[in-house]
Amino acid sequence: MTFANVGSLGTKPGQRDAVVGILLRPMPELRDAGCLLYEVGINDDKPDNVYVCELWESPEAHQASLQLPGVQGAIQEARPLLSGEMGGSQFTVLGSPLAGPRARHSRVDEA
Repeated sequence: MTFANVGSLGTKPGQRDAVVGILLRPMPELRDAGCLLYEVGINDDKPDNVYVCELWESPEAHQASLQLPGVQGAIQEARPLLSGEMGGSQFTVLGSPLAGPRARHSRVDEA
């Protein structure tokens, strides 16, 4: 089953771009951990927020990724720049009008 995690991170005033920079650093080990998509975005109407959309092979893959050394380092680096305001949702992906319904999505399907 494909697992989605879509969230927002509040940053301290003026720290949004620094947090974006941390989140956009190349981290190929995420793909090996089961990450199918990791997108970072902003909305100029909310200058102190960063948005992240993640797709994972499973909730367990997402949870396990949080223990990767690179992820732990990024969390530690970003933590002092965050306001503590966070929001988001997690859900099981059922399909897409672009790809049709699917019971599972995996990297094998993309090959």
